[in-house]
Amino acid sequence: MMSSTFYRFVVSISLLAILGACARHEPAPVVGGFAATPLSQQVKNSITGTYYTVKKGETLYSIAWRADTDVRSLAKLNNISAPYHIYPGQKIFLSATSPQVSKNKGVTKAPSQNNKTVTKKSLAQNSKQAYGGDENAQKTNDNRTSSDRSFSQKIGEWQWPAKGKIIGTFSSAPQGNKGIDIAGSIGNDIYAAADGRVVYVGDALRGYGKLVIIKHNDDYLSAYAHNDKILVKEKQSVDAGDIIAKMGDTDAQRVMLHFEVRFRGKSVNPLKYLPRK
Repeated sequence: MMSSTFYRFVVSISLLAILGACARHEPAPVVGGFAATPLSQQVKNSITGTYYTVKKGETLYSIAWRADTDVRSLAKLNNISAPYHIYPGQKIFLSATSPQVSKNKGVTKAPSQNNKTVTKKSLAQNSKQAYGGDENAQKTNDNRTSSDRSFSQKIGEWQWPAKGKIIGTFSSAPQGNKGIDIAGSIGNDIYAAADGRVVYVGDALRGYGKLVIIKHNDDYLSAYAHNDKILVKEKQSVDAGDIIAKMGDTDAQRVMLHFEVRFRGKSVNPLKYLPRK
C-alpha cells in the first residue's frame, strides 16, 4: 500500500509540473492580412464611407491606398490636379454618389427656341470639320492615343526589395495578405523594386509602421512597410536597386519587410512581377 500511495504522489507532482509549464508557454502570434497586423487594426486601416477628412502627414496617395482605389480617380472626383496637394482638415469624397459631388454636377437643359437658329448656323459652319477632318481635332486624337499608351505601360524590370525568406504570401481574400512578407534582421537594406518617384513617407497608415510608397508610372505603385529607418524623402526620384530604407519591426510582431504592389489602385500578387529566385 505504501508503494502504491507513493507512486500516485509522484504521478500527481509530475502532472502539476507539466500543467505549470504549459500555462507559462505563450501562444505564437497570429499573422493577419496586413503583415502581422491584428484584424481589428486591419479594419481601422481601411477607409470606407462617403468622405474622409485628411489628417496631418497624409497624402492623396496614402488615402487612395487605404481606400483601395486609384489616386487618379480620387483626384478627379475631388477636382484635385497633379501633383495632388492636400491639407489637414480637407474633406476628400470617396464616392461619386455623395451629396456634395452630385450637387456640383452641371445640369444640361434642353435648347430654347431662340437658340435653334444659332445651333443650325453652328452646325453648318462645323460640317466641313465634322466630315472632312479638322486638323486640330486630329492632333487632339493623336495626343489622346499617346496618353492612353503611356497609361497602360508596363515596368521594364522588377527586382527583389529585400534579401530573406518569404514568410507570408499574397491572398485575394477580403482580409487576406495584400502583399508578401520577407524575414530579415534589423538594419537590413530595403531596395526600390523599380524606377520611380517617392509619393509617401511616414507612419500615418496604421498597421504598416514606417512606410514608403513609390509611384513607378500611372499604373503601378509599390509599398515597403515596417521599416526601422527611412532613407528617402517624398518627391525624390529613385532607381531600381537604390537603398530606400532599413528593415525593422515598426507596427509589426517581428522584423520583416511587408511589400505590396498596386495596379491602378488594386492589390496584385508581387510574385507575378518579381524575378524567380
